[in-house]
Amino acid sequence: MKYPEKIGFRKRLALDLFAKYHQDRVKTHELKVLFWECTLRCNLSCKHCGSDCKSESGIADMPKADFFKVIDSITPHINPNKVMITFSGGEPLMRNDLEECGLELYRRGFPWGLVSNGMALTPQRFDALIAAGLHSITISLDGFAEQHNLIRGNPKSFDNALNAIKMIVNEKNIIYDVVTCVTPDNFSSLEAFKNLLIDTGVKYWRIFTIFPSGRAAENDHLQLSNKQTIELLEFIKQTRKENKIKLNFACEGFLGNYETEVRDNFYYCAAGVNVASILIDGNISGCTSIRHNFYQGNIYHDDFMTVWNNKFETYRNRDWTKTNECQECKMFKYCLGGGMHLRGDNKEMLDCLYLRITDKKNNDSL
Repeated sequence: MKYPEKIGFRKRLALDLFAKYHQDRVKTHELKVLFWECTLRCNLSCKHCGSDCKSESGIADMPKADFFKVIDSITPHINPNKVMITFSGGEPLMRNDLEECGLELYRRGFPWGLVSNGMALTPQRFDALIAAGLHSITISLDGFAEQHNLIRGNPKSFDNALNAIKMIVNEKNIIYDVVTCVTPDNFSSLEAFKNLLIDTGVKYWRIFTIFPSGRAAENDHLQLSNKQTIELLEFIKQTRKENKIKLNFACEGFLGNYETEVRDNFYYCAAGVNVASILIDGNISGCTSIRHNFYQGNIYHDDFMTVWNNKFETYRNRDWTKTNECQECKMFKYCLGGGMHLRGDNKEMLDCLYLRITDKKNNDSL
């Protein structure tokens, strides 16, 4: 079993410089990405869903007028061209007025995109989104048909998602990537799946693993073992060296010597630093995966920019995370306690990939 080597002098020096750079980024906290959780309705029932979404949500979609009231309030304070608006859910394509919302953003100068399962992305809908100024899109594809359909809970989901990807890779005027959730079910077929994506024309691929939130917390069998986690990082590292498809690991935490080997940049949690979200009920958060105890305000009784500039202290000063495993960790100044989405209802750490890949005792026992 191959374990990550100790961090060398040059990489540690680069990490130190990056940590200082991140401190400056925290001080300025320039808003660069704003997620809008525009619906909790979804046309699938995925086993790993962090939001536990359903086809009929008990919470109504946020009226677009409420969202655009916020957009118009922040516009005087930022450069719209430099703030990416991303529609999330649920499944954003469940909204019939998505194109209207996108066009309103385009007219105001904001680039916009969406995260989708691809189930409802027909050629007609895709053309309508492009006409409304679609700038970027992410489509989920979690392995081959049997594997993808199993985790997504629909026998048509693989074909629909793959057809959506085929449309997207042929559209030259948008930014895209394909995102794959790696589980023990699809782990062993990653090499063959990579070749499928390359043959389909996919140039940008992103991989993430399960973290215990929402429905995923009830399906812990979907989580990789520590040994598989190391093997996954080695697979990503090798794929990046091959340079046939641009592959990045998601922002799930600090990875020691794998830093810059499996991602383009050093790890940092952008939530509350460059990234914010407006949730379905109006709550203001870092990203849509973060728990309610970290909400910073609500658009129905708070001014968004006032909240952004004057709150988010728990996001920007991470000293509170230096407890338990983090307290004695020599990597803390680089990791700062991990991603905010990996903190539980009591602010406890739910998962630490760095511990997973460096704990030889537990790995050897697997």
